[in-house]
Amino acid sequence: TIIQTFPNGLIDTSEIKEHTNVANEIHNFTKRFNVDSKDKFKFINNGIFGYTTYDAVKHFEDIEISKKEDSLNIPEIYYAVYQNIIAINHFKNEAYIFAHCFDSESNIDDIHHLIKAKNFASYEFTSQGKINSNLTDDEYKQHVELAKKHCARGDVFQLVLSRKFEQEFKGDEFNVYRALRSINPSPYLFYFDYGNFKIFGSSPEAQLIVSNGKAEIHPIAGTFKRTGNDLKDAELANQLSTDDKENAEHVMLVDLARNDLSRHSNQVTVETYREVQFFSHVIHLVSKVTGQKHKDVSTMQIVADTFPAGTLSGAPKHRAMQLIEQYEKTSRSFYGGAIGFMDFEGNYNHAIMIRTFLSKNHQLHWQAGAGLVSKSNPENELQEVYNKLGALTKAIELAENI
Repeated sequence: TIIQTFPNGLIDTSEIKEHTNVANEIHNFTKRFNVDSKDKFKFINNGIFGYTTYDAVKHFEDIEISKKEDSLNIPEIYYAVYQNIIAINHFKNEAYIFAHCFDSESNIDDIHHLIKAKNFASYEFTSQGKINSNLTDDEYKQHVELAKKHCARGDVFQLVLSRKFEQEFKGDEFNVYRALRSINPSPYLFYFDYGNFKIFGSSPEAQLIVSNGKAEIHPIAGTFKRTGNDLKDAELANQLSTDDKENAEHVMLVDLARNDLSRHSNQVTVETYREVQFFSHVIHLVSKVTGQKHKDVSTMQIVADTFPAGTLSGAPKHRAMQLIEQYEKTSRSFYGGAIGFMDFEGNYNHAIMIRTFLSKNHQLHWQAGAGLVSKSNPENELQEVYNKLGALTKAIELAENI
């Protein structure tokens, strides 16, 4: 069901049918809003904010995604136009306050007063019991062997299989986010509070960026664990850039990004290739693929073309997603989806929901996977999953002392 709620109280509900173009529905929703301000800013000051779950790919592609046992019950796609946006320039210590008004006075003075008051409640966070997973380590290694067989048979070149983790808690999970952004600073830091659930994370990877018609994908593939020693990390970075298995994985995903963008874009180019980038707990190989979207095509069509990121599915994408549906025990839900904003001009910036928590009913949920190829070593791939989750489990520990 598609539910659209408007400032005048109108609620528009429609059923998703076989011919429904969900990407177009989102595009049309944004076109119902007008922005009066003629001032140009280099940062977001209007538009829709929210997320698209991995499971929502069934609305963009002809693929079966079922609702599995123990699935998280959240909307597959959720976007909202917020009354106020506060944009902070940390370099200049400046804050810009914007108001979206509909038959009402601006509330900017009220927001300004709240900021100056500096009154906010703070609560403690305590984890309860041990971390649980939907797979044991041995079961995950069995999944690696299954993926290797599919790669050897030629069904896929690469397959991303993941496992899910859960932790019960008491108190305020915002402390986990505070800890996470401190120990794992990333290009995308986000905290979305939807009342009965929250999504927050520190993602290193863009799902898609569209700016003035130019679309960008930044494939991240190839992962080594950091040691904490700068000299050793530099040596590891050199090993990563020459590792056959990691490079083969990366090349496939760069090609996939090029193909996805080529569906409705011109001048598709690999602008940077296999650049080594350092994050708090891991080292990654990163590339940048760009294209100029066709003028008569909406940004949401580019989103549909490129969703989900190949780094979260594998290649070829369609067959890889079928195998994910076959082997993963739990619906992915938010994991591997995208979160961010799109303004009313079609400029779009979303992070992939990796290194991300979902909090619901006093439970934290998080997930990670590995890109599996025919040369994968099960023990190494298992450790890659744990390496990627290092910052998240550490954030849970640190949150108890904030």
